[in-house]
Amino acid sequence: MNGQQYRRRRGVILTPQGFQKLQAAKSNAETWQNAGNRYTLEALNEYTGLSVDTLMKVFKCESGVDKQTLKCCFRAFNLSLEPGDYFQPARQIEQLEAMYTAQSTLELEPEFPGSQVPLYSAFYVERFPSDTDCYKTIVQPGALIRIEASRRMGKTSLMARILDQVATKGYRTVLLNFQLADKTIFQDLNKFLQWFCASVGLSVQMPNRLANYWSETFGSKISSKMYFEQYLLAETTQPLVLGLDEVDLLFQYPEIADEFFGMLRTWHEEAKNREIWKRLRLIVAHSTQIYIPLNVNKSPFNVGLPIELRAFTSSQVQDLALRYGLDWSSEEAEQLIAQVGGHPYLVQLALYHIWHQDVTLEQLLQTSHISFEIYRNHLQQQLWHLQQHPELAIAFGRVVAAPSPVEIDLIQAFKLQRMGLVHLQGNQVTPICKLYAQYFRAYFSSNLEVLRITQCLASTQAGSESCRLNH
Repeated sequence: MNGQQYRRRRGVILTPQGFQKLQAAKSNAETWQNAGNRYTLEALNEYTGLSVDTLMKVFKCESGVDKQTLKCCFRAFNLSLEPGDYFQPARQIEQLEAMYTAQSTLELEPEFPGSQVPLYSAFYVERFPSDTDCYKTIVQPGALIRIEASRRMGKTSLMARILDQVATKGYRTVLLNFQLADKTIFQDLNKFLQWFCASVGLSVQMPNRLANYWSETFGSKISSKMYFEQYLLAETTQPLVLGLDEVDLLFQYPEIADEFFGMLRTWHEEAKNREIWKRLRLIVAHSTQIYIPLNVNKSPFNVGLPIELRAFTSSQVQDLALRYGLDWSSEEAEQLIAQVGGHPYLVQLALYHIWHQDVTLEQLLQTSHISFEIYRNHLQQQLWHLQQHPELAIAFGRVVAAPSPVEIDLIQAFKLQRMGLVHLQGNQVTPICKLYAQYFRAYFSSNLEVLRITQCLASTQAGSESCRLNH
């Protein structure tokens, strides 16, 4: 965009701030009023009363429109048009250039992937019907949503959006990440539940009153129930939505996990009979790759709405590529999916580096050492998890070494599938993507014997009578 272009334009144009404001309101309306389906231009024509041609000008932010038109468009989405939401190109050339240098660069350019996708980011890909189902369910009394996926599939990003949606309705929201707790907290159930209750209270700005409700006579679980029932839930009739992230951390402490998850299941069941517990809504996000046995009648992982985040489809990859300014064909999208399995984080990372001109799609697909370098941290994390379980590493070594699908122990196959490493069809197992096959084939070619010895030593220490090192 240059000054000569702006001087030829008339009317007003949305600023980046105004555009994001309008887009967020439109997305919210699509979620709550249009069953999560995006509005077509024809539907927006009926919704706003503006012509299709005018709407295209508004959303493309290239041609000026009458200020009253923007007011009408904002009013349709219950917004007020503020001075910072628009500019007059003919009078504000210098201000606009500064705005796009300072603001667009910071807010509209993609962030380096690796953590939660920021709220209202143009680079968040909604997954239907999963996202919409979550938004509908969380407003139901006593709701429980279980978001399940392997690492970096988008659990935290989805949870943040669910909490944001209900916060606009006046609900109290808490996002509690168990990584914030000191390790000593997990050594004792009483200490852990006190930390849990106090942390929830702190998040909704309620004073710590554990001393008023904690009782050695009744124990920590009943004390926790009293703290929620008589204090945290009783102070207001507004629902309390509790998002629990990184609950996998509790799986390292089976006794704590069993008691805590059993307590959550009990609270969820209370909502069926008692009005006050209907105010509590739970969102639990966990990885599929860590598993501990829980009593089926005490586990919260077999009730509520299950949401399994899946890999991106070809159309989703195309959509995301377009947001990076890449006009990809379906064939190019399918090529990237074959390379990285459609894993959201791996797709984002590829698109970011291509957008940043560090690499081309062709180089990413054809040069293994470039792929290994771009995905080095992720691959090393996956390798580390495999090294903690030599029997799984050996099984996966067989999978990547085979030129065609193979059969392995079914329990091992399920565990590898939960780690996001393999496809499982019947008894046939294959690597989930070319990237994993290439990287781990190279690794196992020189390290598989070491893993067998490691497994042998572990079996011997566990009391195994024999250890066979069969290739």
